[in-house]
Parts: sequence; C-alpha cells; structure tokens
Amino acid sequence: MAKTDDVVDEAAGGAPVDSTLGYEQARDELIEVVRRLEAGGTTLEESLALWERGEELAKVCRRWLDGARARLDAALAEGSPANGEAEQEQE
Repeated sequence: MAKTDDVVDEAAGGAPVDSTLGYEQARDELIEVVRRLEAGGTTLEESLALWERGEELAKVCRRWLDGARARLDAALAEGSPANGEAEQEQE
C-alpha cells in the first residue's frame, strides 16, 4: 500500500507547497486540482490527496493576495497627506 505522501505526490503533481511557490504557479496548479476533482474518476484516497493539495495551494494564493493588499495599502498611505496636513490645507 502507498503512503499518503506518495498518493499526494502522484495525484497532485508532486511539487511541495512552500513559500517559494509564486502566485501564478499556485493559482494554475489549483485550477488543475479543481479540474481533476470535478472530472472525477479518482479513488477516494486520490481525491482526498487532491483536496488537501488544493487547500494548501489556496493558502499560498491567499498569502500572496494578502501581501499584495498590504503593499497597496502602505503605498496609498504614503501617498496621502497626514491628517494634520489635510486639516491645515482646508483652512
């Protein structure tokens, strides 16, 4: 019988989910995982391995998107005048 890690590797494409995975890579692999799950034809064990892989890929995507949001918010905050400066300009 195959170990669960082997099933994950075989069912999900083999690449470990880690912080070096780029957003586009994670998104594309997640799309493929969803396609395979929707297509069916996999064993229960393979389906569970794919689901787990998809959850990890979704977390990677979420971290990238959260990071992008934080950078955008910081850039917008730098570009806007401080509250005191805005009040002085209005007077």
